[in-house]
Amino acid sequence: MLAQLICAAMQIVLDHSPHSKAQAPRPVAAANRLDVRFWGVRGGIACPDPQTAKYGGNTACVEIRCDERLIIFDGGTGLRQLGETLMRSGSAIDADIFYSHFHVDHICGLPFFTPCYVPANQLRLWAGNHLAGQTTKSSLGTMMAEPLFPIGLDEFKAKIQFCDFRPGETLKPFPKATLKTAPLHHPGGCTGYRLEFGGKAIAYVTDTEHTPGELDRNVLDLADGAEILIYDANYTDEEFPNHIGWGHSTWQEGVRLADAAGVERLVLFHHDPKHHDEMLDRIEREAEARRPGTIVGREGLEIHI
Repeated sequence: MLAQLICAAMQIVLDHSPHSKAQAPRPVAAANRLDVRFWGVRGGIACPDPQTAKYGGNTACVEIRCDERLIIFDGGTGLRQLGETLMRSGSAIDADIFYSHFHVDHICGLPFFTPCYVPANQLRLWAGNHLAGQTTKSSLGTMMAEPLFPIGLDEFKAKIQFCDFRPGETLKPFPKATLKTAPLHHPGGCTGYRLEFGGKAIAYVTDTEHTPGELDRNVLDLADGAEILIYDANYTDEEFPNHIGWGHSTWQEGVRLADAAGVERLVLFHHDPKHHDEMLDRIEREAEARRPGTIVGREGLEIHI
């Protein structure tokens, strides 16, 4: 039944005329402009609930436009809605998706990412934290296989490349962009990213556990002087001692790192499912008092630099 529903949804999109209910085309971006939009900001599991409606319940997915080039960090449940929005443009899609790691909350949106099923589209899927003998393709393929999922990667019709690298390498997704990578502290491994484009930088650092009293050198290097640091704020400092070894950090540690790295703006990310809107409102007030300009990430948030 699930496979039939997915195929039916794909056909509806493929039959959809680009002139019917299509969104207005994006305005021509200024040269060397970075546009960031958040489609999923939760960690662990999606949590649709009236008490999470303000900040959103979808798991990690961040869209970044480097002028007109599209980069996506992580493919949690937020990836589905991003895909639907991209399809309404009526244009062929050319995008790079960079995964921090392969835990389910960061990859489960891929089978529902409609652009994967359209032959005219081109997608490159990147990851670096491979266990022995595994690749980006094999890890994603494991998720999309029985008994976990009814259809496999072979159902994708887009031109898809699976790209492997080692954390610590510097990547060139396209000529004007540089993507620096570094390993993070998380069970099974994780990769942090620093995207540099047009003299600006965005650091994407999620699913990492800090050591109290020590600033992570890898995170500092990724965040050094960045216009935006997107940081794992799954816990508070008060909650953290009960979750040692779970692979996550706190909003207070994000503030400490942002201050030390000279970051322009800190965005708190990967919210615990138990952190409802009222609690996140309180965290935002406390974070703003500690570091003016700090933002608690929410679905639909857009930042332009």
